[in-house]
Amino acid sequence: MSSSAREEILGRVRLALADVPPADETPIPWTYGQPRALDDVLDRFEDRIIDYRAAFERCSGAEVPARVAAALARYCARSAVLPDGLDDAIGAALVASGVAVRSDRPPLTRTELDATGAVVTTCAVAAAETGTIMLDHGPGQGRRALSLVPDVHVCIVRADQVVSDIPEAVARTVRALRERRPVTWISGGSATSDIELTRVEGVHGPRTLHVLLVETEGRG
Repeated sequence: MSSSAREEILGRVRLALADVPPADETPIPWTYGQPRALDDVLDRFEDRIIDYRAAFERCSGAEVPARVAAALARYCARSAVLPDGLDDAIGAALVASGVAVRSDRPPLTRTELDATGAVVTTCAVAAAETGTIMLDHGPGQGRRALSLVPDVHVCIVRADQVVSDIPEAVARTVRALRERRPVTWISGGSATSDIELTRVEGVHGPRTLHVLLVETEGRG
């Protein structure tokens, strides 16, 4: 574009805006990631998870191993990979229920991982407003491939990890990002409707997401 044409266009814009009052440039006090008041973040989180067609349960910490075993039985998963840092009681419960427990040390090959029925992980944080679970692949979460390849993902979320919305959740992943670790965002089981608007599940990751919300003592 020539300079004369540019000046002509800008001149027309200035003329069109001549009678528009100046914008209010008063700074808006807001800090990215600050907590936002919600009536009940746990109820909102549950609603969003169910809306994504994922399974959702609330339980106490002591119930987690049995609930994980029951979830894998529900989906007929005969094998599961457990990342380092996960509670040993979970592995013991799975072995007792007949599930073949696989370690990712040394790392499973793509073929071995593809033949594994499920993965069980914890998470880094979850956003109630969108039902988004974030993994920063720290202890109990394993490498990124573990949460993408097996067909079933059982994710353990503590109540104190559920925050109001995405900005507040992202603020909790800053350390992982600075350490250049991947952060995986999960909103329900993997699905797409790109082809003829027909919903197909299990395309980009686990077909089934099962969330266990571990509530603190005293919560109803």
